[in-house]
Amino acid sequence: MTSSKAFLYLVFFSSFHFFTVFSTQFTVGGDKGWIIPKDDQLYNEWAAKNRFKVNDTLTFEYKKDSVLAVTQEEYEKCKSVHPIYFSNNGKSEFKLDRPGLFYFISGVSGHCERGLKMIVKVLEPASPPNQVADHTTGPSTSGTAQLANVVGVLVVSLFGAIFI
Repeated sequence: MTSSKAFLYLVFFSSFHFFTVFSTQFTVGGDKGWIIPKDDQLYNEWAAKNRFKVNDTLTFEYKKDSVLAVTQEEYEKCKSVHPIYFSNNGKSEFKLDRPGLFYFISGVSGHCERGLKMIVKVLEPASPPNQVADHTTGPSTSGTAQLANVVGVLVVSLFGAIFI
């Protein structure tokens, strides 16, 4: 393979990396994990220090406990008969699949009341700023469309170079 083809392969595969949506995996409570806290606001304070996006994952690590995703009402009552999510395997992962508020409590009797609960706010996905069309010069092209055109030209050029 010539060095120019190798370079084109690099450019081609690097462009895929550019479009990859990044997500983060958070360990709830950091090194301490999901345990009964001394401060009943520990987990809400931890959540407030982080910025959660759609597709991020929360990992709950605990011993002899459980984690439930519940409604706001169930969170406030520290009790759920039909949780949205339940796990008690010691290392539970929960994917934040939408923007908004998520409510978590311990499923072990008395633990939620002692502070083993948390509210997580997932931010709205970033949207491009509104474009103001200049009708005197024709339709405007968004930055995303322009970038897609550049990548399209690179891809076509790459395949042309590979097969020539």
